[in-house]
Amino acid sequence: MTLSNSTPSWKKLSLYAVTWPIFVDFVLRMLLGTVDVFMLSRISDKATGAVGLANEIIYFCILMFGFVGVGTSVAVAQYIGAGRAKEASRISALAITMNLIFGILVSIVLVSFGESLLQLLKLNPEQIGIANHYLKIIGGFIWIEALSYAVSSVIRSSGNTKSVMYVTLGVNIIHIAGNYLLVFGNLGFPEWGVTGAAISTVVSRLLGIIVLFILLYRRISEPIRRKDYVTWNGSYAKQIMSIGLPAAGEHISYQSQYLMIISFVNMIGITALNTHVYVMNISNYFMALGLAIGVGTEIIVGQMVGAGDMKAAYQRLMKSLKVSFLLTIVIVGVAALFRHELVGMFTDDPEIIAAGSSIFLLSIILEPGRTFNTVVINSLRAAGDARFPVLMGTISMWGVSVPLAYLLGVHFGIGLLGIWIAFTVDEWLRGVMMLLRWRSRVWEKKALVKPASVSDNGMEAQA
Repeated sequence: MTLSNSTPSWKKLSLYAVTWPIFVDFVLRMLLGTVDVFMLSRISDKATGAVGLANEIIYFCILMFGFVGVGTSVAVAQYIGAGRAKEASRISALAITMNLIFGILVSIVLVSFGESLLQLLKLNPEQIGIANHYLKIIGGFIWIEALSYAVSSVIRSSGNTKSVMYVTLGVNIIHIAGNYLLVFGNLGFPEWGVTGAAISTVVSRLLGIIVLFILLYRRISEPIRRKDYVTWNGSYAKQIMSIGLPAAGEHISYQSQYLMIISFVNMIGITALNTHVYVMNISNYFMALGLAIGVGTEIIVGQMVGAGDMKAAYQRLMKSLKVSFLLTIVIVGVAALFRHELVGMFTDDPEIIAAGSSIFLLSIILEPGRTFNTVVINSLRAAGDARFPVLMGTISMWGVSVPLAYLLGVHFGIGLLGIWIAFTVDEWLRGVMMLLRWRSRVWEKKALVKPASVSDNGMEAQA
């Protein structure tokens, strides 16, 4: 978090340099779940569908941890842009502690009520036992991911995105090796199947968070003191929550409507569920591109807003939006050409391959809209304008996506393709609303901090 007195911190950052490590990091994080799905697909489609649905619940929880991570990322970026590095370190410590406590509570819920959650999603009874066993192991240690999310957000906020990427790469290598040994029982290790995949995931994440803490202390210029982790500062907490709670509300709205729609998929049948799991595991990588550009832009825009340069922030988002939109179209277009081969990596079932291939064609329209939506929302949050996205998002998701998915997918019998059409309409609608908000420039009045030269006589808050 070292700052130069002559050059604003954000001028040292380029979108490419900040974004590509974030993209690789997100891809590697998603590989943790995809590797389990891919390797377990060699055992049976039943095990794959069960673990895939359990992972949806796990992803929901991980996104929930992001409410502190997002608030921290925005606050830290604005403090750095404002030239107030010591306060950035203090607020980082508080955020890490908050996410740890939250993570422990979520772990307790998943271990205690995991089976009930799976039943609510109308999972096939034959698969509930498999999914619940996997969920209890991963869920019992989900607090590790809560810590990881917070620490990674702090490190990234200064623009240091490569370090987090390297840690995630190491975690994936350990996880793949662990799956090879424990899922299939190679090299004399026990053949534990689903249990082996879960244990491998937990161990790799535990090693990853240890390394992240080491990097945290090596990469920040103002060290976090031990007492900072247990010192409550209401002002810092308010700043985190002013961004984090609306972000959490949006994540809850998105994931809850998504899980509702998954119950529609289960109503269609087990083939539809397995197809959806396979396609989502591939589509997540398309989403990673837009999300990475969104987070990279968020870091830069946050620092620009903290420095008070609103014109630069406005232009930065518009440029990022064009880049992300064009890249997404190219990547999804290429993937659509190889759609049969992509789905065929997971299964030999011709019905699943045919259904999944149809959805990939639809993704040529869906994914640019999703990227559009993601990139603008991240910049609105970075500027401190966090309430509008959750309000409009909730209206669109529950007022458009859910009822349209049921009508097309279940009522009119279009099936899984109808549900993905509903996803497409929702993403584009929200994207257009977010862009109109950005162009209105209302967000310029919502910054969390002021530059050091004009804030409280330049004094930093005391811990």
